[in-house]
Amino acid sequence: MAEPVEHKMKMRARLQQGVAEVRLLISHPMETGRRKNEAGEVVAAHFIQWLQARHGDKVVLEAQWGTGIAKDPYLIFYVANAAPGDIIKVEWQDNKGGSGQHSLTLS
Repeated sequence: MAEPVEHKMKMRARLQQGVAEVRLLISHPMETGRRKNEAGEVVAAHFIQWLQARHGDKVVLEAQWGTGIAKDPYLIFYVANAAPGDIIKVEWQDNKGGSGQHSLTLS
């Protein structure tokens, strides 16, 4: 049985005049299901299908992704009406049942 792959997330935010710029990097293979390995075998599809960002209890971003997103996705988004102490939380799920989440407190 294959070892589970750890998908790391890095998240940073910069708060300026009530707007938070959030930068997110997800470590994920994002395989399309069309690439072949060295042995000529097709590598199974493995990609993030759903991603959601919350500012406190409010959903500020929701995305449905497919195989067109590159390996280790990098995302920048903006959150209005943000203040120091607010929490930004990001969650995702992939097509193989994997998931990840990360949160940060604005300063």
